[in-house]
Amino acid sequence: MLSRVANSVYWMHCYIERAENYARFMSVNFNLALDLPPNVNEQWEPLLIATADDHLFKKFYDKPTRENVIHFMTFDKRNPNSIVACLSNARENARTIREVISKEMWEHLNQFYMMVRDAAPRRAWEESQTQQFFTEIRNSTQLFYGIIDATITRNEAWHFGRMGRFLERADKTSRFLDVKYFTLLPDIESVGTTIDLMIWSAVLKSVSAYNMHRQQHRSLTPASIMEFLVLDRRFPRSISHCVRQAELSLYEISGNNPTVGFANTAERTLAKLRTDIEFAEAADIFKVGLHQYLDDLQIRINDVGTAIYQTYFDLKPVEA
Repeated sequence: MLSRVANSVYWMHCYIERAENYARFMSVNFNLALDLPPNVNEQWEPLLIATADDHLFKKFYDKPTRENVIHFMTFDKRNPNSIVACLSNARENARTIREVISKEMWEHLNQFYMMVRDAAPRRAWEESQTQQFFTEIRNSTQLFYGIIDATITRNEAWHFGRMGRFLERADKTSRFLDVKYFTLLPDIESVGTTIDLMIWSAVLKSVSAYNMHRQQHRSLTPASIMEFLVLDRRFPRSISHCVRQAELSLYEISGNNPTVGFANTAERTLAKLRTDIEFAEAADIFKVGLHQYLDDLQIRINDVGTAIYQTYFDLKPVEA
């Protein structure tokens, strides 16, 4: 498989996953703002800080108001991580590899992008319309993944896309948890109160994990939520599950047997990350500090992406 094609498949999935997660970020924060008591102000800046978009945001906007943050993270093409920019990049990658994706994939992605692009000029939306729009983005993404599962052969291209999707999802799940760290409570006495648990519940809902968490845990606690979203091996949006699935696809691509050991830098980097997560315990993470642990995790996921690029996508000179 050509490295150019593999790279395009990988990034097409990354961009689609990123667009969905940004929609989740804003949708859940929208609901949380409606549920918070009057003495707690709406907070949209934590979304920018957790996604590392805050510095770019300050170049173009004065204050992180609801309208400014939603527009910047959804429709602003000056933000390379905005939903419309991600879908545009995903569509462009798909256009260059039409021969390896299905007709249904291309048609749906094209319609998906145009739906978001055409919605950009409509700034004066009501709250219900805004929520419905983010729901449409999530549903369109899920439909896209369903089309992939129903129409694509499980070959190298499928595994490259799957690997990109799960690594991007692992990174964004860590950032969902990090939003809680940057959210300011009215005072220090609010820690552990109903308001605090309401914000933790919003973290679960942002990754559609609320119901599954309640099935496994009797009560909502910061420790149980963190353990479920980081260490649970069976929930499809937990970091542990995502990293493991990405590793499985990586070994399928190389044809290497995992029991024999790693065959390249990408396998070594990802296997080490997966092992460290699987052998971690909640007490160890809180001892280090949740924010510090997640920050290091995001750096290591980026290192995995770099290793994959150098192993499979980087163009190397031909030796004489």
